[in-house]
Amino acid sequence: MEPSSIEILATALFGFAILHTFSAARFQKLAHRYPEGSVGENGFHLLGEVEVVFGLWATVMLIGMTFMLGSTSMIDYVESSFILEGTSKPIQVNFTEPMFVFVIMAMSATRPVLQITARVIEKVSSIIPLPESVSFYIAALIVGPLLGSFITEPAAMTVTALILKRRYYDKGISKRLMYATLGVLFVNVSIGGTLTNFAAPPVLMVAAKWEWSSTFMFVHIGWKAAIAVFINTLVLSWLFRRELREMGDVAADLQAPEPAKKRGAPWWLVLLHLALMGAVVVTAHHMAVFFIIFLLFLGICEVTHEYQDELKLKEALLVGYFLMGLVILGGLQRWWLEPVIGSLDELPLFIGSAGLTAITDNAALTYLGSLVEDISEPSKLALVMGAVAGGGLTVIANAPNPAGFGILKDSFGHDGISPAKLLTSSLGPTVVGMLCLWLLPSLPYTPPEKPDKPAAVEESGDHGSLVPPDDPLITVATRE
Repeated sequence: MEPSSIEILATALFGFAILHTFSAARFQKLAHRYPEGSVGENGFHLLGEVEVVFGLWATVMLIGMTFMLGSTSMIDYVESSFILEGTSKPIQVNFTEPMFVFVIMAMSATRPVLQITARVIEKVSSIIPLPESVSFYIAALIVGPLLGSFITEPAAMTVTALILKRRYYDKGISKRLMYATLGVLFVNVSIGGTLTNFAAPPVLMVAAKWEWSSTFMFVHIGWKAAIAVFINTLVLSWLFRRELREMGDVAADLQAPEPAKKRGAPWWLVLLHLALMGAVVVTAHHMAVFFIIFLLFLGICEVTHEYQDELKLKEALLVGYFLMGLVILGGLQRWWLEPVIGSLDELPLFIGSAGLTAITDNAALTYLGSLVEDISEPSKLALVMGAVAGGGLTVIANAPNPAGFGILKDSFGHDGISPAKLLTSSLGPTVVGMLCLWLLPSLPYTPPEKPDKPAAVEESGDHGSLVPPDDPLITVATRE
């Protein structure tokens, strides 16, 4: 079916947004040509902020949709009730994920959460027989991303990026180590959240429909991803071992509140923060509920301000704005993404999804894959594994990436983070992740028995008259 004019517009603007992302550093340079505080400087600085790129182009698309189809159609699109001509179902534009990332990022960037995470990383680093600065670095890039399987990837990205910034980026490490660390961080967080079925956005989009449990995720994807996380971190630490050894002691630096006059959070406040974060994770599909919890959290932070740092609401809002724009533009990309996904065999699908993830959010990619009818179990695994493996290639590839980008960008100077250098820095870790996910075998797995159901009658006779009641998860990838 030929794309409609609004789909063509959305795809063109999506392409412009991607080009704009890779050109953000140029806008930052242009800003320096204008007097400080002038409209020109502020305007180019705004255009150079990667976090606002997709939001700006999404705004252009909504304005264009208003002129082309009317304001009613534009509102219907934002409210998930817009139906394209020639189709029967409304396009789903869901803002729950951007709001969830905003909330969990703001909550996880607080002093009590950082304090307990730093202590966990310190405990793990203490058993690694290497200089403290090296062992802490290794522990941060392994424990932080793998914790994402339990506290969600956005929270893991926020906490790990803040710890790395405070201890390493703010200490004047080389640009080579900055980019190399950023590439491994993005890839490790993307694949490190696959030990469960609720923490990684691309898994979350399909787990319910495909009936993937946390056990299923661990045996087919999670344990392989954990090995890739270890390999990426150990290789990077070995390559930069000399520079890391010169960093000195880190434990006291991270345990002390900053500034030093502020008090460390008591245990009851740490537990309260973790409990509220857990409640947000449990209600992640219900925006109104987890936002009410967030408002309660803000009140608690105000009451306990002596144990808090300034909340990073601006950074979290910018990341939410970025993802909002991605959702708006991505909702009209189905016309070309779905045929591409549906036409590929397992290995091409795996490689193709990793590549497509670089130019579109991996959660959107797996969601579109879930719309493809009669997709086989090996193809489902190939799609998701490729999507998570490619989640570190660009800032738009994985929903938590803008959080890490926003936290670390100031450490890179006036020009910020170069998308091209980020891409080259993450290529190696991405290849390691792809090799581990594709070549390592799945662990033995027996799906739980389902209660007996009456056989259903197929609408079409092409595949027989009855749907067998067998669990489709019994069929697994048989590459090995």
